[in-house]
Formats: sequence, C-alpha cells, structure tokens
Amino acid sequence: MKKLGVIGGLGPMATALFMKMVIEMTDAKTDQEHIEMVVYNCPQIPDRTNYILGKSDRNPTPEIIGIGRKLAAEGVDVIAIPCITAHYFYSELTEGIGVPIINIMDEVRAYLNQHGIGCAGIMATSGTVQSCLFQKALEGSCRLVKPDEIHQEDVMHIIYRNVKANLPVEQDRFEKISEYLKEQGAEVILLGCTELSVVREEFPLGKEYLDVMRLLARCAVERCASVKEQYRGWI
Repeated sequence: MKKLGVIGGLGPMATALFMKMVIEMTDAKTDQEHIEMVVYNCPQIPDRTNYILGKSDRNPTPEIIGIGRKLAAEGVDVIAIPCITAHYFYSELTEGIGVPIINIMDEVRAYLNQHGIGCAGIMATSGTVQSCLFQKALEGSCRLVKPDEIHQEDVMHIIYRNVKANLPVEQDRFEKISEYLKEQGAEVILLGCTELSVVREEFPLGKEYLDVMRLLARCAVERCASVKEQYRGWI
C-alpha cells in the first residue's frame, strides 16, 4: 500500500469531502487496510481563479509547491490536489515538488473516451474555463460546451456564494445551468470544480453528470490500494 499526500484547503469543504470519497472507495474491511493520508489543509493559499484572470498579483504556485515539498518530506508516494483550477499550474508544481501528482485532466479525457462520450458540458470556475484546461485536454477527443456569460455567473455564484460561503446550494441555479448545457448538446456535464461536488451531497444526480473530484478520488485509491467493485465503472 502506498501513502497518499493531499494538498488541501482549496477549499476546505472540498478537501473534507475528498477524504470521505477516498475512504468510501477503498476496498478495506479494517482500519488497517485503509490508505495512509497526509493532508495539509491550507485555505490561506491565494485564490487561483483571481490570479489566472489577472484580478490578483498573488501567485499561489510558490505556496502550493511549499506544501508539496512538505508532503514529499513525509514520504508520500503520490499527491492529489482536490482543486481543479490549481491544475492550471500542473507543470510548475510537478517540477517544483518532485513527487508524482495525479493529472486529473488526463484522467477525465481517458474516462470520457472509455465511455464513448462525444460531447460534454463544463461547470467550473471562470479561471478553469478561460484558461481552457478542459478544452485543451479534450481537444480532438470530445467536444466541450461551456456556459454563456450569464450562466457562468451562476456557476461562480454557486461556487463562491454558496459552497465557499458555507451556505446551501441554490438548486434552481444549478438546474438552470444544466438545462442550458444539455440544450447545447452535452451528453454528460462535468462538475469541473471540487466545490461542485458538494451539490451531489445535497441533491441526487444521475449518470448525466461526472463529478471530477470523485474521479480524482478513485484515481488516488487506484494508485495506493484497491478500489471497491461498485466504483470501477461509471461513477
């Protein structure tokens, strides 16, 4: 069994939910069969979206690398970052930390290809959308549709004014965005921000959604231990 490092706090609720997912997905019958995790919950790291969009000059990369190096010193074998926007800095983080980091963009591409998805919709931060993280990852493989400006404002409202503010998710906003993306041809909607994983905890969501953080959790378990049978197919 390998040791998992988690760069957390981006945000805190998403980190707590990620840990829960890893524990639930691990094929373990005793405490001792669960994955050893070293988690640094650091919510003080500068906002990734604000930096990417040029609204802040506080580069979060040095602080994330600093945490990654602490994890490396703890002897972790692989690192997961339950913040999709942070993957914008993936190359710098990999080079600066020196421990393998799960590349969730590559995993999403492989997963959609495996399940024959030709068109996906995206709900994510404006930083993730405007930096084209998913667009580049899926190019030539799967068509990606994104919200228009008004619906993207609704996505950001759910992320920042609901989940990050520790308030209930406004289901009507979420459903309105979903319907728009389906009208654009989306067969599956990617919950491409870890904060949006909280929606799945509050409301039942069907197979027309792919919770990217759930995929990240499964990948983490696969690299460190064994995944329960029920999580090996569509998640």
